[in-house]
Amino acid sequence: MAPKDPLICSLKVCVLNLQSGGEVVTDSNPLLASCCQLLELVFRKGLQQPVLSLVHRDYWQCFEQIPHQDACGRLSSLSLAVEQTRVRRKLLSAQGRGRYLLRLALSRKTLSQFFTHLLHTPRVLEWYSPASSIFRNEEYAEPFMSLLLVLSHMEFKLDMENCSFLDESWLLPVCEMYEVVPCREVGMVLRYLSGRVFILDLMPGSQAHVDRLISPGDILDEINGTSLRNSKNGQAGVVLSRLKGCPLSIRILRWRAQDGTVYRPIVKLLRALRMENPSLQLGPAPAQQTADKVHRPPASQCLNEGRIVHIVEFLGEANIGMFGGKEVLQHAIPQVLHQNLPSKEVLLDMKETHLTCTDRNGTMKLFEHHYPEISCVGRLARSDYTIFAFCVADSPATPQPTGFCCMVLRANNIKECEDIICRIATGFKHTEWFV
Repeated sequence: MAPKDPLICSLKVCVLNLQSGGEVVTDSNPLLASCCQLLELVFRKGLQQPVLSLVHRDYWQCFEQIPHQDACGRLSSLSLAVEQTRVRRKLLSAQGRGRYLLRLALSRKTLSQFFTHLLHTPRVLEWYSPASSIFRNEEYAEPFMSLLLVLSHMEFKLDMENCSFLDESWLLPVCEMYEVVPCREVGMVLRYLSGRVFILDLMPGSQAHVDRLISPGDILDEINGTSLRNSKNGQAGVVLSRLKGCPLSIRILRWRAQDGTVYRPIVKLLRALRMENPSLQLGPAPAQQTADKVHRPPASQCLNEGRIVHIVEFLGEANIGMFGGKEVLQHAIPQVLHQNLPSKEVLLDMKETHLTCTDRNGTMKLFEHHYPEISCVGRLARSDYTIFAFCVADSPATPQPTGFCCMVLRANNIKECEDIICRIATGFKHTEWFV
């Protein structure tokens, strides 16, 4: 019976378990990191170090030696993948580049081709020990190739931009995009630690504080495609200053892992950050955040004739005089709130040309306004960001102006409040209305 290598046996079990899922393999798959780590161990096994060199040789250097051209003189797809890996600014070590290339090969179904090219490149194959390497033992190389062919028939959908921690770990952080509309300043207090840009705090009332999509302890990974990996002090500020007034796409690495615990590779960095600034407050766990929220009805939307109708609270209205510009919201909303009127749960239906508000049962209409009647819509800064308001002409049908009225409502959450404001504002664009 042919001898068995423990690494090959472990890799076989891991690959079969991945395959048994029968679905697309993503970064959230708990078996992915183990599979990649076993592949790495195979590529490293028996790799000999040069005697007269201070540079530690890793399997990335093996990939670099793959011929740059195919039989027809064209750049091979494998060489293009190597070059794409080489220019990644987020990767600072041979280990990180090798890991990125393994993930890239899995995504492109080319890992078996890499192995074949290595076997047919004698100057690279000689780097491996004949006594211990899997590559130079036919009894081991054949089953390893079979496993690579199985992997090449599987679908891997991996986030190749999430690579800033491959230098340290196969375990990747939660990576999300934070889209910021043009504003004067985002409002983040930053700290630079070990070449990474941490969010230490959010300035009250700033865009980042209002959006509530980032938290202290998160890491700024890139801004509009510019990598912040290995940044020097102040580099993120320079990038943000250059993009002032432009829409921003900020890639965020979360301090909390998928399972809700602290992302392990940054535990020491967070401790050092707290020693530098003890005021650092890491957000509560998702379950605690949910418990801390003000109680709202679980259903915030319903359907009416195929349209989404929002279930909101009507807080009141007030006459605000002859000016209906957006500036009046700053004093009109507090004016309504100070009345302390009992709120009513209502249905807000935003149609193509107008909006209507009825009671919760939909039987009694409270008000109806066409979009040309609305002079402004928005919410009050530095207040409850679920409260919004719009101003309408009191009696638009009369020839003589009678002033404007401010209608104040509360949405179920911040995201729904933003959606409602955007939909009302969009209604302005469907009309020839000038303020």
